[in-house]
Amino acid sequence: MTTLTVLGSSGGSPTRTNPASGYLLTSGATSIWLDAGTGTFMALSGHMDPGTLSAVVISHIHVDHCSDLFGLYGYLAHGPSGNVPIPVFVPQGAAEHLSAFARAGEGHVFHTVFDVTEVAPGDEVDVAGTKLRFGKAIHTVPALVTRVETGDAVVTYSGDTGPGSDLTGLANGADLLLCEASIAGERVGDTYPYHLTAAEAGSTAKAARVRRLVVTHFANGVDPATAVVEAKDTFGGPVDSAMPGASFMIEEER
Repeated sequence: MTTLTVLGSSGGSPTRTNPASGYLLTSGATSIWLDAGTGTFMALSGHMDPGTLSAVVISHIHVDHCSDLFGLYGYLAHGPSGNVPIPVFVPQGAAEHLSAFARAGEGHVFHTVFDVTEVAPGDEVDVAGTKLRFGKAIHTVPALVTRVETGDAVVTYSGDTGPGSDLTGLANGADLLLCEASIAGERVGDTYPYHLTAAEAGSTAKAARVRRLVVTHFANGVDPATAVVEAKDTFGGPVDSAMPGASFMIEEER
C-alpha cells in the first residue's frame, strides 16, 4: 500500500494553519519527502522519525519548497541524527545554492548528512526499489516534475509549473496526480505563465488518463473548494484538495 500524506499545501508562504508545500510518500519501509516547504519539517516529525527518511526530492529552490530541508539538516547534524547520508535529489544548479546557504564548504557536516544529487529531465533513479523519473517543469528557476513508481502504485507530482511542461507525459496512467492549482478562474492573455489554473490541472489529469487528481499549492485568495470544482469540470474524474494532514491511500488498478 502506498500512502501520500499532505504536510502542507500553501503556495508562496505558509499560513497560520497550513504550511507551505510538502508531502510524505510512503510504501512499505520506503519514505520519500516530496518538497520541504516552510513549516513542513514539524509536520513531517508528527508522522515519522525524520532521520529514517529514504530520500528527499526538492522540485526547485524557491523558499516555499525547500527551506525546511535545513530543519532536517539540523536534526541530522546536531540533534537525534538518523540514517545518514540521506539522498536528496534536486534540479540542476540547486546543490551549490543549498550548500552555500549552509556555508558548507568541503568537508562540512552538511555533506556528511546529505548526499545531494542534481538530476535533469529524463533522469531516473532508484530508491530502495522505488523508481523516480524526472521531467521538466515550466517555472522561473530550474524545476522538476516527478513520477514515483512504488511497485504497487504510480504517483506524479507537478511541483510548480506553467503550461508546456513534461507533466502530462510523466502522469500518463498514474494512479494519483498531485498537481498545483495556483490560479483561480480561466487563463487569459496576461495570466501568469509559470503556474497552472485548477481547470488546467483537471485538463492535464484527463489527458494523462490518471485515476485520481489531488489539487494543491493554493496561493493567497484561492479557495481549495472552488479549485476542486474547477478541476472536476475539466477532468470528469475524482478530485480532492490537498489539505494539511490529509492522507490518500493508493493502490494500483489491476
